[in-house]
Amino acid sequence: MPEITLTTLQSLKLKGEKITMLTCYDATFAQAACQAGVEVLLVGDSLGMVLQGHDSTLPVTTAEMAYHVASVKRGNEGALILADLPFMSCATLEQTFANSAMLMQAGAHMVKVEGAAWLAESIRLLAERGIPVCAHMGLTPQTVNILGGYKVQGRQEAQARQMRADAMALEAAGAAMILLECVPSELASEIHQAVKIPIIGIGAGSDVDGQVLVLHDMLGLSLTGRVPKFVKNFMTGQPDIQSALQAYVSAVKDVSFPGPEHGFTA
Repeated sequence: MPEITLTTLQSLKLKGEKITMLTCYDATFAQAACQAGVEVLLVGDSLGMVLQGHDSTLPVTTAEMAYHVASVKRGNEGALILADLPFMSCATLEQTFANSAMLMQAGAHMVKVEGAAWLAESIRLLAERGIPVCAHMGLTPQTVNILGGYKVQGRQEAQARQMRADAMALEAAGAAMILLECVPSELASEIHQAVKIPIIGIGAGSDVDGQVLVLHDMLGLSLTGRVPKFVKNFMTGQPDIQSALQAYVSAVKDVSFPGPEHGFTA
């Protein structure tokens, strides 16, 4: 796979070709995902749940994130590596700079932050210092205690209107990409039309620029047995993991995934 950059992702958006993203936490799966054609490897703080067994992402530290970023880098074969800034790692600008630098030095090409328009100053300053940023909006797992659980966001018109405004504000601040999680498909489509940067969805319908799933979810692995509505098990009918990864990429590219059954309404 040729090296994937931000320019590559923007080109895919302009051509109307869907972008594929998967979470990844180690060298072996990084290599396998690259060989399947996955363009973006998200080293997510979801590792706190799927690898460490916690009931949320909150216990994950920046040092742990950097360890897994470095592991993914060793197995990477050209994908863009996106790394989560974990809970409370960007509470101040100084923390944001230091923790972002740690992840970039470990091998990330971009960092991801959870929040809304209040992130604008941090995003602008990071971009000015050579650190691309993906803004994570909608259901933001790090604020699960404020949200009252893992619930769809943006169903009320006032909230939807604010999310559209926030997305445009973050783009203006210099965000290079936006990830929308668990928002009504119609709202995701409206945000997609309102900005020029790539929009990646998870539980946000198909009218966006690409899709992401947690690796363990798409392989049918779950500690709890609870499967989110937006997940599809790509191991079903496949002889091995590599085939499942390739099936995921193909389904995103030909827009057969996600289907209407994987999305949410207002």
